Amino acid sequence: MPFSRETLDFLVENRLRDSRAWFGEHKAEYQKWVIQPLKEMVEALTPHMLTIDDQFVTQPRVDKTISRIWRDTRYTHDPSLYRDSMWIIFKRGRMHATEVPGIYFDLGPYGFSYGCGFYHASTGYMNTLRQMILRDDPTYKKAQAAYARQRIFAMEGECYKRPHFADQPGEKAQWLERRNIGFSKESRDFDLLYSNRLAQAVAKDLAVLEPVYRFLLAAAQEENMRDAAHAALEGGK
Repeated sequence: MPFSRETLDFLVENRLRDSRAWFGEHKAEYQKWVIQPLKEMVEALTPHMLTIDDQFVTQPRVDKTISRIWRDTRYTHDPSLYRDSMWIIFKRGRMHATEVPGIYFDLGPYGFSYGCGFYHASTGYMNTLRQMILRDDPTYKKAQAAYARQRIFAMEGECYKRPHFADQPGEKAQWLERRNIGFSKESRDFDLLYSNRLAQAVAKDLAVLEPVYRFLLAAAQEENMRDAAHAALEGGK
């Protein structure tokens, strides 16, 4: 079952009603119009994603590859119980962990987007990524070449207010000057969203990002190894 107008209508109405009672009374619609299409999207993308990383978690379940519809309101001023968007993500390990990058697809009343990045890139991770760029690590060079020859995805992420790497060429600076980094394509092509062509189109585009994902993963692995070595050193004192 592809996504449909009913998928987005449910997400919007559920967010506006913001009621556990209403959600409970309409759980069948939630399963039919939201969860089932998301599961089928995960299943359709899985063979393609495993060619990018055979260690991706691929179970088509909430908290494995599919987001929760309810929000964690503990650390926000917004008391809304539910979100009006949903997403799927392919990554290693726990879905909500932040130490490795992932490849995602999300949708909501605004349309849909997909790409590659982190939940929250740590300062240490970004510093490691910059070091790899500055030393022309082979994984960076492949990622930069792949990004430069495509016109599908945009590089995203907050930049420093003042340049920190003004001495670097532009192709490097666009990576180096960011506090966080991701790559995304946004679309309002609802005809595609509601069609059986969606998964194949998304998979074809995401294949372009494989070298970029590999670079982000390599930076994460280097940073995680550094953290582990530091922890071992501290533990030995």
